[in-house]
Amino acid sequence: MKLLLATHNHGKRREWQALLAGLDVELLLPEDLGLETEVAETGATYQANALLKARTLSAAAGLPALADDSGLEVDALDGAPGIRSARYRLGSDEIRYRALLQALQGVPASERTARFRCLAAVVCLDGREFTTEGVCEGVIATTPAGEEGFGYDPVFYVPEAECTLAEFTPEQKNQLSHRARAAQEMREILQRLAVSS
Repeated sequence: MKLLLATHNHGKRREWQALLAGLDVELLLPEDLGLETEVAETGATYQANALLKARTLSAAAGLPALADDSGLEVDALDGAPGIRSARYRLGSDEIRYRALLQALQGVPASERTARFRCLAAVVCLDGREFTTEGVCEGVIATTPAGEEGFGYDPVFYVPEAECTLAEFTPEQKNQLSHRARAAQEMREILQRLAVSS
């Protein structure tokens, strides 16, 4: 089954390619089809944004499409940056995570709890839509650590793994991250769709 991954984000692309490895799915990217469609994330929820991206790219390509929307929810900031994580501050990933650290300056470790949430959606040509959700609990570190990953990974400490997401091995990330947890159920859905296509 051909499946369009509705993203231009290179970090997401690498993760989804690894997470879907071994499935009877040919994962295509918008660039593979000459699509330069950018979808404004105007939804009020992760699910709305994921479905919006998948629907738009599926219609543009005439293929089933997979998209996700994710964000970092920090309890001490009332869930911010949340759905606006990618737009929390203008600039690079480092500018965003440093702004987050500044916002949490003086907040004790016990109150720096946070979670990454990922909502994945697949839209089929026959109109069927499926969504899955994954959550990774952690705390915001006081200083960045690690060279892997992207986004807020260097400041998101996962007690279960005793390191930040940016310090995860690829194998750890493909098991414990919010995207990996959303992908576990999505793999089952995609396998059923591939068998029935």
